[in-house]
Amino acid sequence: MSNIRRAAVIGAGSMGAGIAAHLASAGIPTLLLDIPAPEGARNAFAQKGLERVLTSRPPGFLRPENAALITVGNTEDDLGKLAEVDWVIEAILENLTVKQEMLKKLEQVVGPHTIVSSNSSGIPMKMQAAVLGPDMKKRFLGTHFFNPPRYLHLLELIPTKDTDPAIVQKLAQLGEVRLGKGIVVAKDVPGFAANRIGVFCSVQVMRTMVEQGLTPDLVDVLTGPILGRPKSGTFRTADVVGMDIVATVAEGLAAATKEDFSVPEVIGKMLANKWHGDKTGQGFYKKEKSGGATKILTLNLETLEYEERPKPRLEELGPVLALATPQERTRALLELDGIAGEFTRKSLLPQMAYAASKIGVVADTPEEVDNALRWGFGWTVGPLELARYLGQDFLKKAFAKAGIEWSTDLEKVPDKPKPGSGYSLSYQRQVGNSPIMTSPVSSLWDLGDGITLLEFHSKANSIGQAVLDFMEQAHERVCKDFTGMVIGNEGENFCAGADLNMLLHLAQNGDFETIRQAVRIFQGMTSRLRYAPYPVVSALHGLNLGGGCEVGLWSDACVASAELYTGLVEVGVGILPAGGGTTEMLLRMNQKMLPGADPFPAVRAAFELIAMAKVSGSAFEAQQMGILRESDKIVMNADLRISEAKRLAAMLAPGYQPPARRRTLVMGEVGLANLKAGALAMHESGQITAYEVILAGKVAEVLCGGTMNRSDEVDEQVLLDLEGEAFLYLCGQENTRARLAHMLKTGKNLRN
Repeated sequence: MSNIRRAAVIGAGSMGAGIAAHLASAGIPTLLLDIPAPEGARNAFAQKGLERVLTSRPPGFLRPENAALITVGNTEDDLGKLAEVDWVIEAILENLTVKQEMLKKLEQVVGPHTIVSSNSSGIPMKMQAAVLGPDMKKRFLGTHFFNPPRYLHLLELIPTKDTDPAIVQKLAQLGEVRLGKGIVVAKDVPGFAANRIGVFCSVQVMRTMVEQGLTPDLVDVLTGPILGRPKSGTFRTADVVGMDIVATVAEGLAAATKEDFSVPEVIGKMLANKWHGDKTGQGFYKKEKSGGATKILTLNLETLEYEERPKPRLEELGPVLALATPQERTRALLELDGIAGEFTRKSLLPQMAYAASKIGVVADTPEEVDNALRWGFGWTVGPLELARYLGQDFLKKAFAKAGIEWSTDLEKVPDKPKPGSGYSLSYQRQVGNSPIMTSPVSSLWDLGDGITLLEFHSKANSIGQAVLDFMEQAHERVCKDFTGMVIGNEGENFCAGADLNMLLHLAQNGDFETIRQAVRIFQGMTSRLRYAPYPVVSALHGLNLGGGCEVGLWSDACVASAELYTGLVEVGVGILPAGGGTTEMLLRMNQKMLPGADPFPAVRAAFELIAMAKVSGSAFEAQQMGILRESDKIVMNADLRISEAKRLAAMLAPGYQPPARRRTLVMGEVGLANLKAGALAMHESGQITAYEVILAGKVAEVLCGGTMNRSDEVDEQVLLDLEGEAFLYLCGQENTRARLAHMLKTGKNLRN
């Protein structure tokens, strides 16, 4: 059976166009078809779908240049072209009759080995396949992407009893490795896996809220990150999705399964008023502008009036929020007395019981049930993983305290999970394995084959003094007993950067000598990554800013998830990259220049990247920017990055020799004058503030070697020293301290 070399998507709505964009981003040439336009260009509907995904925010393409791999057409003139493709994905109207009509047309035109799949979110595949002949039935299945296809990790494969197992295996491998998806093979039942359980969990929360007389904003606090779920909680998510859609899906599931998916009566009143959420301007929440400011109002479910409410606070949550993991926080919530504890028991325990009852019904294993919720709904911890962590003795007491009958289905959850396809720290912890070294902020794991994994688990995975101390201890251990190191973690993001709290405290107290020492220690850490007697490979993902970006820059190699948003953003908080980032970017840009070429373009490129605090929109863009090398590897599936990084470190380890220290020419006063002139011009045109001119000048001084002559060649240590002095100077400025304080308070940059 041949590989998937070409694909086609039928239907250019938001989902179909998004799927086509993701296929193209993965390098698969794709034909995007929609019905012909009644007038004008016949391909207009497909073309508009492509243009919509090209301009969408957040971007639908990982690699916008790959839009050239998409060819648009229509379903009257271009169906014959489907004979040349290997996989056709139908993503048209969610209507059984319409889908069956399209499938009958596709059966007549596709090639003898073409796979045909439906992206239906709920119509059973066996009903769709009823109109197909025996041969086509073998090549037909469901492929349920979640919207937006680029960002949601889940891809449900839904085979029928007639689907060739080799087809399922082929798409599972393609989906996991090339498309970067988490694959769940779901049963052909109403709602499949993720929606069946996820919608039940949502309506259970809604019913419990109404029964207990709570408010949407309070419940969103109790069903958000505190449980390891998205910060949008339950009701902000419903507003984004559309409460009309949630209610329609719930009604359909209730009719198909005869299970209780009923929503509270008040939601019926909201739907009657067409308060569907964001798309109608109001739902559980409503934005109101007043005096240039925007306020978020919350719906009072008793009066159906929107009210301005203070941020929900429950005193008993303080100790719970201080706990490090969602599992620990959930256990504490289930033990609490009062509003939070009672709500959590009444809403969460039935969710766990329902998920357990669907093992073997919606998917074969507890792991697939959990993965459907983690990957499709953005949960950090699946319901059955949570049940395993809590243990049956604890759960039985919690059920009794809630006055809920014990669910024997929870006894079907095995004591230990099955391993996934990539190395997983979560799995290691679930099966009782422990790191070889650990602290409250970092751990060192043995990956086998002489390779270790250094994991950050500080707040936001930021790098403070405690992390730096641990990294030094880990270095000594690796030198003694191992041959290589991977740096990676399974947090939401790789690293938020250096510890700004510590820096602001030192700057406000005028403790500049401690700041000087901290810079030296940080530079010592990054230099050690480069010049250690063993290879270091960083496994990067998500947000990776400032000091975290410098960790990747100074590693021997990087394996990056395609979804990597990285950059040297220090200027935004009034400082500059002083952990080796400024030096490294200059050296990298210089290396791209031909011998004897004018060095100023390289200096200017490094200057623009740092002074403008540029952040990549993907790992591919990070490569274009120079933050990743061309030799660094990008994996579409973030779950595979640690395994791939270990493989690379093990390959580099035999006979490894650290690189020699580097020297480079600097531009000196000539380059410095040009860069400063450019910054002044930007200020005069209103693009940057007066203080940002000073910040840009300090970046320029480091990149140009200060006031040296253009012909001077310097060791990298000279540039590192200049970084440190510029950093120290900026920490002494009131404007920098104001920027640091504003970022810590609001999470946003201050343009002073």
